[in-house]
Amino acid sequence: MYGVILTVTGFLDGSSAVHKAEGVRINLWTGLVTLLVAAVFLVWERVRPTDGPESHESPENSEDGPISG
Repeated sequence: MYGVILTVTGFLDGSSAVHKAEGVRINLWTGLVTLLVAAVFLVWERVRPTDGPESHESPENSEDGPISG
């Protein structure tokens, strides 16, 4: 979401903001890079999802038997 906000702000920056940043539309470039990094992470998560935590055996199924209180 922050990347979208920066990108829109970069398109709408006036000439004074661009001049202040040495002629670079810094908000635009930062927003685009943020969106690119988010897209890379999204693709990475879809291509190689992490496994959930390993399920632990219930006390009834363990070798030591049920835990007594």
